[in-house]
Amino acid sequence: MARIAGIDLPKNKRGEIGLTYIYGVGRSRAREILTEAGVDFNTKVEDWNDDQLTVIRNIISEGYKVEGELRSEVQLNIKRLMDIGANRGIRHRLGLPLRGQRTKNNSRTRKGKRKTVANKKKATK
Repeated sequence: MARIAGIDLPKNKRGEIGLTYIYGVGRSRAREILTEAGVDFNTKVEDWNDDQLTVIRNIISEGYKVEGELRSEVQLNIKRLMDIGANRGIRHRLGLPLRGQRTKNNSRTRKGKRKTVANKKKATK
């Protein structure tokens, strides 16, 4: 069982894919890490020996922000935008899309489940 940065990597996956289970490591960064460690991309995680695992662990811990540290940094960046009153911060606060998308028809992921607004009844004579 390979455990890196507090994450159990799936042992039946290729190394390149297995590393992407760590928050902050995508395909290209996984390739960088494996190249630096001298491990083949196609070698399965279960086939890594202890030396390779130690080298990969050291590269990740020394060179990259991953998992909790990265998550907290992202949250602090969002909080900073909200505190200074930037447009993106206001959109975060309201739970709306931030990057200029239209919200009339789509953006259900950000806005959540539809809330029906009752229409005004006409006054009877």
